[in-house]
Formats: sequence, structure tokens, C-alpha cells
Amino acid sequence: MIGLIVAFFLVREHWTHLAGLWIYLLLLACPLMHLFHGHGGHGRHGAPFERERKE
Repeated sequence: MIGLIVAFFLVREHWTHLAGLWIYLLLLACPLMHLFHGHGGHGRHGAPFERERKE
């Protein structure tokens, strides 16, 4: 929570600098969302079929 508050004030104070870099921040968000999305990794693509075979 403290980190979120600090980030808010940093963005608020430096918005003029960040406004010109928004496209780069958007492109940086793509790989970060891929890494931290929480989908459980890439090994679960066939999970429903594997459950049927075990039962």
C-alpha cells in the first residue's frame, strides 16, 4: 500500500515527463502482463483432457 501511494505521488509530480513516454510504458506493460498474468504457466494448456484420463 505504501508503494502504491509513493508511486501515485511520483507519477503526479513527474506527469509532464511521463506524458511523452506513454507509448513506451504501454509497450513495457505487455511483457510484464505476460509474466505476471497469473494463468499458471504454459504447462496447463491440456489440463481438461488430462483430468478426464486420470478419472
